[in-house]
Amino acid sequence: MSASDQEAAEQRVQDAVRRHARIRAFTEAEDVISAVLSDPGVQEARERVEAAETELGMELCARLQPFQDRYDQAVAAGDMARLTGACAGKHGRWGRVCVLPDGHETSMEEPHWGRNSEGRPIAWVGSAPDEW
Repeated sequence: MSASDQEAAEQRVQDAVRRHARIRAFTEAEDVISAVLSDPGVQEARERVEAAETELGMELCARLQPFQDRYDQAVAAGDMARLTGACAGKHGRWGRVCVLPDGHETSMEEPHWGRNSEGRPIAWVGSAPDEW
């Protein structure tokens, strides 16, 4: 085996070891996350947070519904200028997209507001990436 073949073989082994370590780390992290999320105390806290977000969403609905209407119209019309002016706040995994103008958290002192995946008004604080 030539030196370059040997180096290539060593590189393949190192790459395989890195992949295996990464897969194992993700699997272990998923196991820990599942264990934490299945804890009754965590489930109760999540239910309380969801109830509070739904309640606040309903309270703000009358005042903020026009933003949802404009957002829906922009989506239907493909109005990219209006869509890019919307808040980037979202919780992609839970089907939430904030429909308020970008920067509202500081200028209006409002939480993020939109509709959840079931179509109910919801308000929340903070954001998560789409892949969560």
